[in-house]
Amino acid sequence: MTFPSIHRDRARRSGNKRGPFMATSSDISHRPSWRNGGVVSRLACATVQPLLSRVVRRIAARHTSLFARLGPHQGTDYLIDPVELPFALHLRPDPKNLLFRAVPRDAMPRGGAVIRGRFLLLLELIDSEEDGDAAFFSRDLEVTGDTEAVVRLRNALDDMDGSIADETAEMFGPPGRAVLARLRRSYGNS
Repeated sequence: MTFPSIHRDRARRSGNKRGPFMATSSDISHRPSWRNGGVVSRLACATVQPLLSRVVRRIAARHTSLFARLGPHQGTDYLIDPVELPFALHLRPDPKNLLFRAVPRDAMPRGGAVIRGRFLLLLELIDSEEDGDAAFFSRDLEVTGDTEAVVRLRNALDDMDGSIADETAEMFGPPGRAVLARLRRSYGNS
């Protein structure tokens, strides 16, 4: 079942008369060709993977209770798709076999749960600074697959103290904090 598309403006501009819950896969799949795979996607994955590995290890060590809150969904494969980036993120929050990796668009695994939206919206959702229900119903966020797994992940993140984004930025010192501040400013202006 496909939930509302994040590309609501395109439908309005084209005069599309579909209701808010009538999104089709073509709404999401229309991306510039460089985002559909290729060299750029693989280079981007290779560049960010060491950072992702470091971040996930640190977050897992500091927030061990996160795994218990996921219950049976520790083994779920979550595909997090920031639509404007040349790659997606594959998360399996299994504390015995933790996986968080960047994957090229032409090699995305089948996710048990897929969360799709703009990168900075996803960042705000992780830090509970954005209302996930409002983002979903405004069609800025698309969720497919095991919605119970997504709800469990969201609740686990909501119960965390502090900000994952801030913790991640702190790992990289002043440059990390500066990048995060700039990302947040650009998101506020979009």
